[in-house]
Order: sequence, then structure tokens, then C-alpha cells
Amino acid sequence: MKLIVNGTDLEVEVDGSTPLLWVLRDHLDLTGTKFGCGMAQCGACTVHVDNMPIRSCVTPVMVVEGRKITTIEGLGEGLHPVQEAWMEHSVPQCGYCQSGQIMSTVALLRTIPEPSDAEIDAALSGNLCRCCTYPRIRMAVHAAARRIQEEGSEEK
Repeated sequence: MKLIVNGTDLEVEVDGSTPLLWVLRDHLDLTGTKFGCGMAQCGACTVHVDNMPIRSCVTPVMVVEGRKITTIEGLGEGLHPVQEAWMEHSVPQCGYCQSGQIMSTVALLRTIPEPSDAEIDAALSGNLCRCCTYPRIRMAVHAAARRIQEEGSEEK
């Protein structure tokens, strides 16, 4: 299978029905994407395919062959403004859900540069946080939106 992951053309020899999550983690050593529920319910496995957030735990790799896949590791050189805001607002506690939360936030800010609280809640409703850091997540999303607008770019 030919994949484009974080801007790099790659070939992997896997069964096409293998979930993208396991190709990323087990074959490409990109372990920032987490396994949570395995049923697309928690959002820990969120990555972007053609700039849209998807749940990699239920997405067969054959569906994304030849499409642009971006993982948390591929957000850019250094820290993405969303990652900076996450640190600034001390969002992570256990941290397990954070790569999925961040990937969903990046997708949200790409489409809605200045989201309301309701838009943030709706966009991140599929990303569960067992530590319940939702108020800090919302503050970090607003901070990231401001930072991105100040920098004048969508991504670093």
C-alpha cells in the first residue's frame, strides 16, 4: 500500500483491512496516535485525512491509500500553536486523549478561526477526556485561535 504520511510517501505491506491506527503505530512507529476504545467513540485515535479529522481505529488502511494523512507528529516543525496553548493552559493530566483532542482542534480552527464555546463543544464532542479537563481545553482552543490569527497562518 502506498501512503502519504506527514508529507512523506511511504509503502507498507499490510492487509488493506488493517485499521490505519495499527499501521501508524506498529508499522510506521508513529505512536502519538493512541488506541482508546477501538469503536470510534473516544477520539484518542484522531488523525487527519485530506485535512479532515477521522477515527483511525475504524478506518481500513485501504480507504486512505494515496490520500494525505497527518498525525500529531506531522503538525509541523516545533510546536503547533494548538500544542503551545495546551501547555500554556496546563490541559493534559494523564495526557492519553490529548493527541486526539489537539488534532480535532486543529481541524476546527482550520474551518472556524474564531469558534464560540458552543462550536468548540460540538467539534470536540467526540473526543472524551477521562480527567475532565474540558474547561481548560476550551480555554486553550480560544488561546490557540488568537495565537494563529496573530501569527497570520493556519499552521506553522
